[in-house]
Amino acid sequence: MSKLTDINYVKGILQKNGFTFSKALGQNFLINPTVCPRMAEMCGADEHTGVIEIGPGAGVLTNELASVSGKVVAVELDKRLIPVLQETLAEHSNVTVINDDAMKLDFHKLIREEFPDKEVVICANLPYYITSPILMRLLEERLPVKAITVMVQKEAADRICAAPGTRASGAISAAVHYYCDPEQLFRVSAGSFLPAPKVDSAVIRLNIRKEPPIKAADEKAFFKIVRASFLQRRKTLSNSLSAGLSMPKSAVIEMLNAAKIPLNARAEEMTMQQFADITNASLALR
Repeated sequence: MSKLTDINYVKGILQKNGFTFSKALGQNFLINPTVCPRMAEMCGADEHTGVIEIGPGAGVLTNELASVSGKVVAVELDKRLIPVLQETLAEHSNVTVINDDAMKLDFHKLIREEFPDKEVVICANLPYYITSPILMRLLEERLPVKAITVMVQKEAADRICAAPGTRASGAISAAVHYYCDPEQLFRVSAGSFLPAPKVDSAVIRLNIRKEPPIKAADEKAFFKIVRASFLQRRKTLSNSLSAGLSMPKSAVIEMLNAAKIPLNARAEEMTMQQFADITNASLALR
């Protein structure tokens, strides 16, 4: 349905259904005709693959995903969009639309019930405000999916894909690299959306790892260390850990010395292995 990239056609359908954009839900619908076909092509789906889409909006990306995959389940929070999607996706028999909250939905159950005999990928144009929470939820639950391809704010894409140990890295960089191998696919201009946001976006793909690249004695402790390290990123690692873990500075210094980490180091300089060394040292000193 190429008409879905016609701004006047989309506006007409939305107006007919009494829909108005919600800033609170971060609704910006794709209208650039070149973006969604590229996302569908690069997300790893084929006729034997099931796709979970989060936030289908008016169904522009859903339409492309349905054309290349065996089945699409689109999860839409805004119930006002359900009649819109029923109209825009009417020609596709392999699409199921669920009115639910992706932050609360049982994805393991959904995959068992909807894709019992298929490989699964996730593909979405994510609202900016839920980028980090939804990505971390999808990764931490260790869903049986091959890859997660999402469009996010360009700045968020840079941070998510930044290699730990580089200036652009943050807590989410370390977490993402723990679970997957991330890559930026292409950039998307602000004018590709209705309404147009104030910033550009980028499409990234998170290729899920079978095993983490490092070994930490305690995974929960590892992520606690990572989060605390970046809590005050302008300060030294020792100060950030002391504040973030509510530990005496002397205990933090002992921990860093045991992990052979310089006391003047900063979180952005730490590799994944060094975070694991700090974690292991903290457990050994308990």
